[in-house]
Amino acid sequence: MSIYSKILVVADVNNEVQPALARAIQLSQKSACKSHITFFLSIYDFSYEMTSMLSSDERNAMRKGVVQQREAWMKEVAQPYINDSIDFDVKVVWHNRPYEAIISEVFSGSHDILIKSTRKHDVLESVIFTPTDWHLLRKCPCPVLLVKNHDWPENGNIIASVHVGSENPTHQELNDSMVEQLKSLCIRLDAKPYLANCYPVTPANITIELPEFDPATYTDAVRGHHLKSMKALRNKYGIPEEQTRVEQGLPEDIIPYLAKELDAGLVILGTTGRTGLSAVFIGNTAEHVIDKINCDVLALKPKGYISPLDPEQSE
Repeated sequence: MSIYSKILVVADVNNEVQPALARAIQLSQKSACKSHITFFLSIYDFSYEMTSMLSSDERNAMRKGVVQQREAWMKEVAQPYINDSIDFDVKVVWHNRPYEAIISEVFSGSHDILIKSTRKHDVLESVIFTPTDWHLLRKCPCPVLLVKNHDWPENGNIIASVHVGSENPTHQELNDSMVEQLKSLCIRLDAKPYLANCYPVTPANITIELPEFDPATYTDAVRGHHLKSMKALRNKYGIPEEQTRVEQGLPEDIIPYLAKELDAGLVILGTTGRTGLSAVFIGNTAEHVIDKINCDVLALKPKGYISPLDPEQSE
């Protein structure tokens, strides 16, 4: 079971309300051991670096003053959330790239999970993910929980979007990790677990290129393979059949549809952490899904994932 005893929460500098901190408190309430929450903020103001009339010591003093002001503000906004059952501290750093500062803190603090709030666009009813969010999803070594400003529903539902049709050991290990996190979170949050899996639509051009090809037989075979694999996974973890869904279509269409249908409070996704040109041209399935989900999202990396920002890799 995931303990999440060391939680890193990114402060939302634009709001008094801190949904990420509220969710961190929720996760820590049913922990078997006392949790430690670090309330974190990375700040930077280019104007302080360009004030040529000031000496280096004076610029450092100004930066220190700004950091102290932010620390005081964070302690004030955190007051309604914290209690004596949680070890709590505030940390503010001066850094011009927030995602690098956050991931550096994940490594230095050996945090089990990173929690950050995201913004909902009221008109389009969609969630706005900042460049920092995308960098964290791709490069953060620990689980990343992106939360919305809403309360969890009573006896809510959590969906794990598994990839049961693959023989790839990385996907299979990631499935196991997602289901383990799913069961752990459902215990902590009094929620019901669901497993969801998508299988592809048969390409229309195949029947043109291969006239003897029977698309119905092929589709039935693919669906049968996914149903059999889903059965094995749910039996392994004791999840009832009625709490599993196998649907035909793309994950970016099916998962948001199921999240809405089941009124899910959280969707768990696996992300490979793809970076560079492959991310630009191909993108991660998880990222396409996240764009359309209007609930909390927990993104997990595969076992053995090495972040490009891992300090040990640069030595």
